[in-house]
Amino acid sequence: MKVLPFKIPKSPRETLIVQEDRVPQFYDQLHQHEEVQLSLIVRGKGKLIVGDSIHPFVPGDFFAIAPNCPHFFNHEPAPGGVHMISLFFTERTFGKGFFELKDLEEVLPFFNMVKEGFRPTENEEVEKLMLRILESDRLERLTHFLLLLKKLCTCEKKALTQFSYPKEIGIREGERMKLILEYTINNFQKDISLKETAGLVHMTPNAFCRFFKQRTNKTYFQFLIELRIEHACQLLLKNGNRSVLEISEQSGFSSISNFNRQFKKLKGSTPSKFNG
Repeated sequence: MKVLPFKIPKSPRETLIVQEDRVPQFYDQLHQHEEVQLSLIVRGKGKLIVGDSIHPFVPGDFFAIAPNCPHFFNHEPAPGGVHMISLFFTERTFGKGFFELKDLEEVLPFFNMVKEGFRPTENEEVEKLMLRILESDRLERLTHFLLLLKKLCTCEKKALTQFSYPKEIGIREGERMKLILEYTINNFQKDISLKETAGLVHMTPNAFCRFFKQRTNKTYFQFLIELRIEHACQLLLKNGNRSVLEISEQSGFSSISNFNRQFKKLKGSTPSKFNG
């Protein structure tokens, strides 16, 4: 199973890589690559696991993913599959020193901003530019791409992750992380034991805890709680008729007081007052 690292397919004549995925499911392996990835979700819902963080996504969401940051899109099965438009590039894509040209000084800061990854708080203009890039010929594509970077430099944004990964994660540890993340995503609504999860990757609980924290900068149970809270947020926004108790139980919490405490800690408000 090839998980990490991942090479973005590129023809000899390509510079900026523009990829449109209309598929039954997104590439679901935990992977990293040297390119910056800009992705617009056109169709599909689910969660983006990136670095040490979890971010729900719906159509219209846009993500800027840092180079060499492990990530994968975990989507909810739906008729018609999923649709995503992505751009892949590095600072050297158009030649060494290209982004240091005087005429491009407005877009050069992008490469510092993307080190943590981010998502814009307003996506309308970004979405239009991504669609224009997809539909344009090579010259227009470059123009729209530079306008996109300019827009991303000036828009309000939220960081995706603050954890800096080593340049490359080995294939074996990538496979282990994928098993852990997939198991957690598929079972977070149930009671999960540390011994059970550690057993998936043939580790003792103590060794597993060290392994996970070294690679995510947080404990396994911190990650699990964040996943449960993100799920609860989606339920709150999707259906206002459910009680807080129901949402707590459907998100994997056995205690509503613990749910309320963890929710306020992560989201800054109580579940009953949450509005996204």
